[in-house]
Amino acid sequence: MVKDIKIENVVASVTLNSKIPLDKVVARIPGTEYEPEQFPGLVYRIKEPRAASLIFSSGKIVCTGARSPELARKAVKKIIDSLKKARIKITGKPRVRIENIVASAKLDSTLKLNEIAFTLPNAEYEPEQFPGLVYRIKDPKVAFLLFGSGKIVCTGGRNVQDVEKAIKKLEKQLREIEAI
Repeated sequence: MVKDIKIENVVASVTLNSKIPLDKVVARIPGTEYEPEQFPGLVYRIKEPRAASLIFSSGKIVCTGARSPELARKAVKKIIDSLKKARIKITGKPRVRIENIVASAKLDSTLKLNEIAFTLPNAEYEPEQFPGLVYRIKDPKVAFLLFGSGKIVCTGGRNVQDVEKAIKKLEKQLREIEAI
């Protein structure tokens, strides 16, 4: 039985319909970091909701660190509002797209990783390299990290329903091959 599915990170993106003058942003918004010789994007961290964003001069923003899709959308809105307050021209209503959800969960028993590696297609396990088994499924399209302790990490979901569906599907497959 799966316990405690917890969203660890949500990555969201938005493309603004305008170029962003990053030198002006860093001068007008406190706490922003911009070192163009190191990286082409500007880093902007906000405290509430807690998130970090990369802002590019092309108008693309990537936001990471939120704990739910709703908080990711709220963070992007707050970032855009900050840009507007800093007199950065933004036209239209930007659409936030959830790119990736990373979630963790715990099965109520240990996992037989060797059994899983030999039985399930698309499973990769090299314990000398890494203690977790990588398992990919196509519907929904996600990747799992499975650990002998029963801990699971799921990545690649685009919404919470996909994550929940994928974890239920994984648990069913593991029970069918008696790897739990």
